[in-house]
Amino acid sequence: MNVTDIIAQLPYSIGTYTFDENLDFYKGHFKEKPVTPGVILTETMAQIGLVCLGIYLLNNELKNTQIAFTSADMQFLKPVYPREKVTVISQKVYFRFGKLKCNIMMKNEAEQEVCRGTLAGILIPEL
Repeated sequence: MNVTDIIAQLPYSIGTYTFDENLDFYKGHFKEKPVTPGVILTETMAQIGLVCLGIYLLNNELKNTQIAFTSADMQFLKPVYPREKVTVISQKVYFRFGKLKCNIMMKNEAEQEVCRGTLAGILIPEL
C-alpha cells in the first residue's frame, strides 16, 4: 500500500492541515485573539497520525474494519491560530492485538513544535 492508496481511503488529506479562520469554534475561543482549542488539535493529530498509520499497517485488511480512538496524553506547547498550516508526524510505539499506540507531534509552518502526545486506538474488525 502506498500513500496514494491510503489517501484514497480517507475523506481528508494526509499530513498537513490548514485551520480555516471561519470555523465555528474560533467565535468563542477567545473573542479578541482566536486560538485553536486543544481538543481540536488532538483530534487533528488522531485523524492524521493515528488513523492514517492504522490504515497503512492494515494494508489490504481495511475492509470491514473500524478504528476507534481510545486514549490521549497531550502536551500543548504553542498556540495555533486561524489560517495556520500544521504538519503532523507520527511514530508507532506498538501495534499488537488490534491496539495501535503512537507518539505524535504537530509542527507549525515555522517548524516549531506546537503540541505532542501519545495517542492510542483500537482496530475493530466487523463481524
